[in-house]
Amino acid sequence: MAMAWVWTGMVVLSCVFGLTTGSMDAVGTAAIEGAAAAVELCLSMAGLLCLWSGVMEVMTRCGLADRLARLFHPLLRRIFPRACRDPETLSALSANVSANLLGLGNAATPLGIRAARRMARGAEGVATDELCRLVVLNTASIQLLPTTVAGLRSALGASAPFDILPAVWLSSLLSVTAGLTMAKLLSLIGRDRA
Repeated sequence: MAMAWVWTGMVVLSCVFGLTTGSMDAVGTAAIEGAAAAVELCLSMAGLLCLWSGVMEVMTRCGLADRLARLFHPLLRRIFPRACRDPETLSALSANVSANLLGLGNAATPLGIRAARRMARGAEGVATDELCRLVVLNTASIQLLPTTVAGLRSALGASAPFDILPAVWLSSLLSVTAGLTMAKLLSLIGRDRA
């Protein structure tokens, strides 16, 4: 709701300044060009999202998601020991991690929600330490292929949209490490107070 007020305020201020400076034609032209550019960008991103969401669906149907679950099981078992006891939760977690590795935050969201719902069973409305770690892992996900960012860069005319890979790898690795370390630290502090 707050963002609606922000956008409304920006439009009203633009119109007021356009009227007071006598450049209302430029304001109108900018609004039309901005709307056209937004639609073009949305269509190019929708195509990219459909492609990678389809790849994730094919991976699930052909059993590759289950193989990835077995591959990620040792790592996920360390991060989510209780959640990994349930095969369906483990499957959702590993599919979520796979989507995040491909830079598909939008495709990873429903998988993360499914895993979170399964992890929250029996928690009686209180976020468990593992559920908090899942949120941290999704927020600061490691990305091997930042496809969404590369798609945006490509749509906006970048000649080499994937030239950001080393920076993405380093920053995502550091953010996941810092996030999981803080989650563990806060978990230990919370246990001491209880």
